[in-house]
Amino acid sequence: MTTYSNMTVIGVIIAATIGSVVGAMLLYSIGLLIDVHRLEKIVDRWGKYLRLTRKDIHRADAWFDKYGPWTVFFCRLIPLIRSLISIPAGMSNMNFPLFILLTTLGSLLWNGILVMVGVSVGENWQSIVEYMDIFSNVVYVLIGISGLLVILWYVRFRRKRA
Repeated sequence: MTTYSNMTVIGVIIAATIGSVVGAMLLYSIGLLIDVHRLEKIVDRWGKYLRLTRKDIHRADAWFDKYGPWTVFFCRLIPLIRSLISIPAGMSNMNFPLFILLTTLGSLLWNGILVMVGVSVGENWQSIVEYMDIFSNVVYVLIGISGLLVILWYVRFRRKRA
């Protein structure tokens, strides 16, 4: 759009980053609603089916308290995860100004890369979209495989303990 409209590169990057941050704030708010206390109630009721315990929730919350800031920043560079990471940030009550700062920096970096790639390829932007789709699909498959491996490990771990 910057090559054949009045839009500027900086303006597009800023607009995209503002949109990313506003969306992240909404998802952070959802995370605030689904706090640890509510998760405990869900686990108390459905944990045996989900294979989760209160200890699992507290362990995940402690992990996010320790590594959350880095996770929020780097996950802004990963498709799908870039949006969803805001929910656990809200759930763990991550410091909101820090969350906004890291979300802004990570989103600015990602949006800047995408816009600059778009500018450099100009009219050939559709070929880049094809590569981005491939990249996204690879990430989705890796996330799926990772999730499956975690589930398998967890089931195996539970069986060994029993």
